[in-house]
Amino acid sequence: MKAVQFSRYGGPDVLEIVEIDPPHPGPGEVRIAVRAAGVNPSDWKRREGRYRKFEEIRFPAGVGVEASGIVDEVGPGVSSTFVGDAVFGYGEGMMAEHAVLTHWVHKPDDLPFEIAGALPVISETAWRGLDELSVRSGQTLLVSGAAGGIGSAVIQLARVRGTTVIGTASPQKHDYLRELGAIPTTYGPGLTDRVRQLAPDGIDAAIDVAGSGIIPELIAIVGDAAHVLSVADFSAEEYGAKFSRGPPKDPERVLADVARLHSKGLFRLHIEQSFPLEKTAEAQIVSAAGHVTGKLIISP
Repeated sequence: MKAVQFSRYGGPDVLEIVEIDPPHPGPGEVRIAVRAAGVNPSDWKRREGRYRKFEEIRFPAGVGVEASGIVDEVGPGVSSTFVGDAVFGYGEGMMAEHAVLTHWVHKPDDLPFEIAGALPVISETAWRGLDELSVRSGQTLLVSGAAGGIGSAVIQLARVRGTTVIGTASPQKHDYLRELGAIPTTYGPGLTDRVRQLAPDGIDAAIDVAGSGIIPELIAIVGDAAHVLSVADFSAEEYGAKFSRGPPKDPERVLADVARLHSKGLFRLHIEQSFPLEKTAEAQIVSAAGHVTGKLIISP
């Protein structure tokens, strides 16, 4: 089968399309024929070696940690999923024609494969971040970098909780933020004053999903470093803010809940572009540029 791998850290050029034997699921796992695999910033950051201090990689390494597809092999001990079932979830080496899932849920018929394959990382990351900040009804949340995949999920899951959300993005993406239920504003100089005008009673918490070096300003806006969290800036803890990291917490529950929200029309995800497996490097270049609205996917 075809798969994307890399055998050393480096730029997009280290990615290769290789022919390998299909993997087989172990106990408690299933294998899928991949229909869509989500592209995440963690994919290219891992390829560049940014995670090497706290994550061991064995080369050659696969690419991608989330996907949707049709089950074509079931591992020992799996009793509630069968060959032919449509599922989506987590695994390793998802950018391939076949991949093994370690955590998954069944895909509802009204959830397209393209969206399902891009949901796991952003949904679990957003849910975890909101929980770690104890975001609740009646509060006001500031999201820095709100138009990307995680930001889109944070906005919608916070709105379900009854939270008012102010999101930063470039002006051309403000209508998109409004559609998700957020109050948009621009990033950059003057953010504090703009936020003060939009939320005269103050901001209760802030989440940084862009990793743009804005942690000190978010702390000043919120007034308490303990109520500021980043999922992208490793330096957040140096300022007393939180840094939210994996592994996923209770992913099956989160994915099932988000799938139900999608079915009820309370959660949507914009897929900006779909790439074939052979253009995974191009997809990572687009992701790294930092201007994606929603998510990118790979469709083998």
